[in-house]
Amino acid sequence: MAHNQDVLNSLVPITQFNRGQASRIFDRLHQEDMLIVLKNNQPTAVIMSPVEYSRLNEIEENYYLLLEAMRRLSDKDSQVTPIDDLLKEFDISDKDLEACEEPVIE
Repeated sequence: MAHNQDVLNSLVPITQFNRGQASRIFDRLHQEDMLIVLKNNQPTAVIMSPVEYSRLNEIEENYYLLLEAMRRLSDKDSQVTPIDDLLKEFDISDKDLEACEEPVIE
């Protein structure tokens, strides 16, 4: 949660864009995650850095994956196979698992 001072520092009056200061405003995004644009002293828009945008998109994606996992776990009609049974069925040992590289999940 942002502190009050952080919020106050992130406010940008829209008149600064009209005065040719857009470049300076965008440069601030190298140090700040997001800026709040004010029009008539009311929040009108939020500008965020590409890094912050990606971070928030990843959080949203993970949230939907969590919801789907929870839905599947709560489905009483679905069959769940314990991992030990799967490993035995496919003749995979603990040594085999340890020798595997960590998967890259995107």
